[in-house]
Amino acid sequence: MDKKLLKVCNLESKVEEEKILNGINLEVNKGEIHVIMGPNGAGKSTLANVLMGHPEHKIINGEIEFEGENINELAVDKRAKKGIFLSFQYPQEIPGVTVENFLRTAKTAVSGEQQSIFDFKFLLEEKMNLLDIDQSYADRYLNKGFSGGEKKKNEILQMAVLEPKLAILDETDSGLDVDATKTVAEGIKKLASEDNAMIIITHHNQILDYLQPDYVHVLVDGRIAKSGDMELAKAIEKEGYAEYKDEILDESNSKTNC
Repeated sequence: MDKKLLKVCNLESKVEEEKILNGINLEVNKGEIHVIMGPNGAGKSTLANVLMGHPEHKIINGEIEFEGENINELAVDKRAKKGIFLSFQYPQEIPGVTVENFLRTAKTAVSGEQQSIFDFKFLLEEKMNLLDIDQSYADRYLNKGFSGGEKKKNEILQMAVLEPKLAILDETDSGLDVDATKTVAEGIKKLASEDNAMIIITHHNQILDYLQPDYVHVLVDGRIAKSGDMELAKAIEKEGYAEYKDEILDESNSKTNC
């Protein structure tokens, strides 16, 4: 079975006239959890948006391959249907739309199959039980009056319902206390499998202690300056990012023939 899922080669992008990504190279296989860390303004959220196809982010060089297919020109909805999911860093409130209705509509859009109200209710209950989410949650308006932890749990619930092949989680642990971080991390672990992969963007090591990712990447000035494992994350926690800026000064090292 081919485990190759995502391949990013020499990816460069801009927003309006500002260049953000400066040659990203990244490969993600099924069954892997990758973490991307870096200082503010390094391009972490930009990378997530470019992978998802955000129209304001223009690719000016390089390729994104998903399951062997170039998706550079693919619209957001087409990428979602292929199995790419992006959680929101700042989930929006949608008064008047319940969590259940939103998720049923999203499932219909992504799968291309109309979701029976009764069958979907059963599916949603199953996923909520898996993630230890109270069933009353389904009847609440989407993110309306939700705490930070509840909003982030809702993102994980969306992922559980949509069952993407690649989940990109942007600052899923941002603003969460210890208990909420643990709850979100446990949800991610329950959904991780040999058939999917995850890219987690974070500033903090706390969630990594629960997840134990396969790879940690340091993103600085729009490039991946260094890749490693949890030891790299621990080094960053102690020493910061300053030394990794030196890793990208020689631009010839950041380009490959991938």
